Amino acid sequence: MSASRPAPTTAPDLSDEALVRRLGTGFTSNRAEVNGVELHYVEGGTGDPLILLGGWPQTWWQWNKVLPELARDYRVIAVDLRGQGSSGKPAGGYDKKTLADDIHALLQHLGIESAHIVGHDIGAMVAYAHAANHPAATRRIALLDVPHPEPTLSALTLLPGPGQHTDSVVEDGDHIYLWWFALNQVRGLPEQLLAGRARFLVDWLADYMTVDPASVDDFSRRVYARAYDTPDAIRAGNGWYQTFNRDIEDAASYEPVTAPILALANTRNQGHLDYLRKVVTAQGTDVTVTPIADSGHYLAEEQPRAVLDALTAFLRRR
Repeated sequence: MSASRPAPTTAPDLSDEALVRRLGTGFTSNRAEVNGVELHYVEGGTGDPLILLGGWPQTWWQWNKVLPELARDYRVIAVDLRGQGSSGKPAGGYDKKTLADDIHALLQHLGIESAHIVGHDIGAMVAYAHAANHPAATRRIALLDVPHPEPTLSALTLLPGPGQHTDSVVEDGDHIYLWWFALNQVRGLPEQLLAGRARFLVDWLADYMTVDPASVDDFSRRVYARAYDTPDAIRAGNGWYQTFNRDIEDAASYEPVTAPILALANTRNQGHLDYLRKVVTAQGTDVTVTPIADSGHYLAEEQPRAVLDALTAFLRRR
């Protein structure tokens, strides 16, 4: 009698349609051609429109822990930005003003006159740019852990300074070394280094930028690695960083945003919390900064309950 063999393991289905099914009923995966680019978005719920914009190196899936509850009270639309996930990846248009124009065009396509916009990381930059360039279409904005690019980004150094750790932000959160800002400026080489190997990058960042690395679980890491595993995806994601100088120039012409702003900040990094408070307060006229305890950069995945509580209180505030 031959020894029994273990059953072969089947790789999970990571398609947008399969991911939507994991959210439960009432969500759909959709595409729209707007502003010269095809945008993918996931929609569910009814009520006031609420746009969710994610960051690097993630996709709309980073909102999976908060989407079902938000959809109880809002028409929630989680968008893959130009260059992200299943959205188009053209040669250009990665400055935050153009990305905001993409979102505004999507709102028009969906027949939405104005919406609340919540953004994390690159998505936070786009949320602010939308409020600055399309104020009539912006109700409130929430910026998760990142402000719009501003002049002090140009002062970041290539070499880590004394006391800056290159392998952990939890060890000393006040001295973060943002080496990937420089790597993402390089054209051509990141695609060669990372194509087919994006899981290494996703794992490093998820471990480096969290208090609890398990909060970004293996399944989600697979989703993100799949999304960034091709040369086009790597090039497009890098494009968000390569336009920072243009973003800074654009912001110099913006008046302070009058839409109410909520900034949510991780608390394992006091220096970053102080920086976020200083920058966002200068960028708006009605600003609330709320720390999220026991969280690293990926707030909605690491502390979804706290994020939900802060968002719903802000959105319901009269």
